[in-house]
Amino acid sequence: MDDLYIVMPAYNEEANIESVVSAWYPVLEGKGEGSRLVVADSGSVDKTHSILLSLKEKYPKLEVLPDTLKQHGPKLIALYKYSIEKGADFIFQTDSDGQTNPAEFAAFWDLRNEYDAILGNRVVRGDGKSRKFVENFLCFLLRLHFGVKVKDSNAPFRLMRSSLVNKYVGRFREDYNLPNVMLTTFFAYYKEKYTLREITFKPRQGGKNSINIKKIIKIGWAALADFRAFKKDMKASK
Repeated sequence: MDDLYIVMPAYNEEANIESVVSAWYPVLEGKGEGSRLVVADSGSVDKTHSILLSLKEKYPKLEVLPDTLKQHGPKLIALYKYSIEKGADFIFQTDSDGQTNPAEFAAFWDLRNEYDAILGNRVVRGDGKSRKFVENFLCFLLRLHFGVKVKDSNAPFRLMRSSLVNKYVGRFREDYNLPNVMLTTFFAYYKEKYTLREITFKPRQGGKNSINIKKIIKIGWAALADFRAFKKDMKASK
């Protein structure tokens, strides 16, 4: 039976973390005995960490990574590497803000033997038009730089075979900000066996988003230099 690691980064999510863990934990039922739900929480200045620790008694397959870098992207990289190291067969990544729906996971799981990655496509976004604009512009940049056409490069709802993630996660610096974007790009560029599936995407269920438009622009500007470096390496290895 396949071992599934559900992984999510967390940062100041005291308003959401208990409900999110309780909603996603049942997804582990019927999966391999080694399956886990792993939350990377470092840098939180609210009660997120203490809530997570208190939940471990109720949810024995819950694990908490407290020693990753603070930012979202580096947490994802650490979670992916941790899952691979622990022997996960499949990695499912989502976020801890309550915007995704666990009921939509089963359709992804049913496709796991047909594709090595099934990625969410947020056709309608509950987090606002500005975020949708940023994603559309990002997809435009990916097409411009890498010649790939993707509809949603960064959705935090993705089921991936661990061996596929392992092919590419080593290309990222420990502090790289956009690993999901580049994983999607790698899958498209190297013609991996992947597909997109529509998902719903709710407004944030509580708390305050730590990423604002100013930070997004800053990350996006830095990403341009990274894209050029990635493109050079990808052309050399293709």
